[in-house]
Amino acid sequence: MLAWYDVHARDLPWRAPPGAPFADPYRVWLSEIMLQQTNVATVRPKFEHFTARWPDFASLAAADEAELMTAWAGLGYYARARNLVACARTVVERHGGAFPGNEDELRALPGIGAYTAAAIASIAFGERAVVVDGNVERVVSRLFAIDEPLPGARAAIRAATDSITPETRAGDFAQAMMDLGSSICTPRNPKCLVCPLSDRCAAFAHGQPDAYPVKPARTARPERFGTIFWAERDGKVLLVRRPPRGLLGGMRALPTGPWSESPPGLADPPLTAGWRMLDTSVVHVFTHFRLQLSLAVARVREHSNAGEWWPVGDIESAGLPTVFAKAAAEVRRAT
Repeated sequence: MLAWYDVHARDLPWRAPPGAPFADPYRVWLSEIMLQQTNVATVRPKFEHFTARWPDFASLAAADEAELMTAWAGLGYYARARNLVACARTVVERHGGAFPGNEDELRALPGIGAYTAAAIASIAFGERAVVVDGNVERVVSRLFAIDEPLPGARAAIRAATDSITPETRAGDFAQAMMDLGSSICTPRNPKCLVCPLSDRCAAFAHGQPDAYPVKPARTARPERFGTIFWAERDGKVLLVRRPPRGLLGGMRALPTGPWSESPPGLADPPLTAGWRMLDTSVVHVFTHFRLQLSLAVARVREHSNAGEWWPVGDIESAGLPTVFAKAAAEVRRAT
């Protein structure tokens, strides 16, 4: 794997070259948080913007949280952004602005779980740590033909990963496994004929690489309904800040009514107006539920202190979460 990685490693802005001195812990940590549930293509420009604006723990610890949340828009899972600031402040206050290199100490920091701590310890500090992300999970489950369904198989997958993690260059090995899962050992149609591990892969030997990892039976996501309100005045649209805690907490957004088990219609509008329901809707799938949103529009004359009035022509710069950006695009298309 290391020989393959030396030739085929992806060129990523948070990485050191294969075999080089260890990568910057700040950049490793920031990239790992951003990459949770988000692909590399989406993360790369966000990462470059973040590191230009907040290049180290001290600058991030002093960041304006509203500005940071706006910069985070589009990456989803917004609790991660709040944890970034909390973690940076803890590192500055308790560790003098530098990450501890110990895996257990890393896990004690806000927003850092077992996987992220292992990734930072191995990639940024050269410690031998067992790193298992979604790509590694897939590679290892196929390599050893682990047939227990997820999530129960994760203990066996971690033990198998532990058994093949080298004492030296553990960080390069972890990144090699990630790259293999991303480019060759893909979820569908893996490229087994060019895989450096194919002659050792039990799933390939059995002719069933696609069968691993074994997934649990799917359960239907609950469905919720809501209404997004588009109040426009003099070429500007009303935006609000969502409550600091909860889903999309602290983010700038279009006003909504309640999210409920049945369509709420025009319940709880942000202001009194001649609301008109559009003959279109927006669907967004969150981790635990599917949300269908009706769209209500109104032209208003009176000023409202319920939020801020944002230029419609510059709505893309508002940093709206994806669900509200989709709604804004649909309203503009339909009106």
